[in-house]
Amino acid sequence: MANILIVDDDPAVQITIRLILERAGHRVTVAGDGYEGLARFETSQFDLLFLDIFMPGMDGLETMRHIRVLQPALPIVVISGRAVAPDAYAEPDFLKMATKLGAVASLQKPFRPDALLAAVDGCLTSAPQANAASGSR
Repeated sequence: MANILIVDDDPAVQITIRLILERAGHRVTVAGDGYEGLARFETSQFDLLFLDIFMPGMDGLETMRHIRVLQPALPIVVISGRAVAPDAYAEPDFLKMATKLGAVASLQKPFRPDALLAAVDGCLTSAPQANAASGSR
């Protein structure tokens, strides 16, 4: 199974994602902010990153910029509790920026366990060769 890093400042979200992923057989590491996430990322190899966009200190977009330098092919799923515009055709600016930085999927809090696991499966099956090819940093 995959080695997954969760970076989110909300302990309830950390626990929820961790339990869902561990029950699915994945190894999970948790960080409470962007700085801690980068520190964990620099000492371990991860197959997938769940990243909150809005955190104090280093936000998710800035964290993504640093991660992309270290491992450009890592699949990143951004998560946010911010409400998305009622206009279903308008993508919020923060999601546009996350996509531009290489996020492959997004989830809005609260999310369903099946949506989380579908995002994991989609990310891991679509890019296993690219992730393995990124090798060491």
